[in-house]
Amino acid sequence: MTSGTIQKELAECCAQAVTKVIKEEISGCLFSILVDESRDISVKEQMAIIVRYVNKKGQVVERFLGIKHVKLTTSEALKRAIVEVLSAHGLTIAKIRGQGYDGASNMRGEFNGVQKLIRDENPYAFYIHCFAHQLQLVVVSVSKCCSSIEDFFDYVNMIVSSTSASCKRKDLLIDSHHTIVLNKLESGDISSGRGQHQETSLPRPGDTRWGSHYRTLLRIETMWDSIIEVLQVVHDEERNPSRAGGLVPTMESFSFVFIMKMMLQILHITNELSHLLQKKDQNIVEAMSLVIDVKTRLNNLRSEGYEPLLEEVKTFCQENDIPIPNMEDSVPRFGRSRKGGRNNITQDHYFRVDTFFATIDAITTEFDHRFSEKRIRDQLQTFIIHVRRVEAFRACYDLASLAMKMVELKRHEIFPLVYRLIELALLLPVATASVERAFSAMKIIKTELRNKMSDGWLNDLMVVYIEREIFKGIDLESIKKAFQKKKDRNMQLPKSPRRN
Repeated sequence: MTSGTIQKELAECCAQAVTKVIKEEISGCLFSILVDESRDISVKEQMAIIVRYVNKKGQVVERFLGIKHVKLTTSEALKRAIVEVLSAHGLTIAKIRGQGYDGASNMRGEFNGVQKLIRDENPYAFYIHCFAHQLQLVVVSVSKCCSSIEDFFDYVNMIVSSTSASCKRKDLLIDSHHTIVLNKLESGDISSGRGQHQETSLPRPGDTRWGSHYRTLLRIETMWDSIIEVLQVVHDEERNPSRAGGLVPTMESFSFVFIMKMMLQILHITNELSHLLQKKDQNIVEAMSLVIDVKTRLNNLRSEGYEPLLEEVKTFCQENDIPIPNMEDSVPRFGRSRKGGRNNITQDHYFRVDTFFATIDAITTEFDHRFSEKRIRDQLQTFIIHVRRVEAFRACYDLASLAMKMVELKRHEIFPLVYRLIELALLLPVATASVERAFSAMKIIKTELRNKMSDGWLNDLMVVYIEREIFKGIDLESIKKAFQKKKDRNMQLPKSPRRN
């Protein structure tokens, strides 16, 4: 049992048993695929494949099929690898009704990407760009929507670098925050509770890490006093000139606090949507509905949120001895000269129009660009009016009969978006979060100490680990029999202990 060969054969038998259950569950079903690629610890490009389908109970299910090492990441090579994995599970491209990728050019490209190659064989395998990735692209775009916001996030990156560039600085930041939290607990300024005020650090915002911009700003707000203290210490102890000293007055400015508070409100709304989009049972209709809700909240924030935001910023500035400007004072537009006064505007105009309204308008525009909800909504309203007027549609009793009637009357050509929604409401993937979770499992299994693991063994362990709920329900005797039949053994495996 300590033999590496025996362990690998047992893992293979376990994975085969899990795969058999998945095959039986998906047998005859239409399905969607979710695919992504990532490098493992030994710098091998691994491609993970997950299938999404409706089981016999009418539930939307996502199952991990396997992981495959791809030596080339061209569209043709990736498509060939996908077909090999599907064939090994008795699945064909003809049954695919949806494709979900992360949006990389070789996976998504309109003409040469994997989705185009698969659609050449099966025109019903519609492609959906991962909603969670699109949302992250919206956040990244807004962080660069205007010069003042872009400068703000540049300063945020400098703050993170200055306070976390070494173990000494990280420890200093954590210890300072711990001391401040204890003092506030003793004075009653904050209350204690389970899971509150745990040891934390300052993460760097990343364009590819979902929710990272929000987490970073939330930590800066929470650790404000500690960060200021560490920046001062770094400035005093640094032998060579550094940016730490200049970052203190930057943070202690009304403009920095205003943008921080504003972005926290905006990113809080998008962060909630990001978590909802990553749910396994999410479908495209619900996803589009959530997008509409978020856009409504952003519009409400634009029309009603400025005054409450301004008061919140003023309160924070008063608590931290930060000067509050007179909103009627004149200042030059951002990036313009004050000479001659031709470019002057009031402070209120700068913060209300050039910053607050401009940022929310930018994120709303980006939402319209990334999520084409308006066209679908308008077409749905026209379609509803049409269906109520045309007698032939009265015989339709469910979505399937409605889709067939649309084709019969050629209404699928007039209302293509509506037809696509009806046909693919449950099958289409909303996000590739399940594939991202598969790569998290890969990092747990294949580590620096186990970096020479073969691809087959890695795949078997990942199948059993990710689909452990299926594995728990499998009869162990069937696995043992399969192991004994692989080849002649010198001895039989011991009997399994009885389960109470």
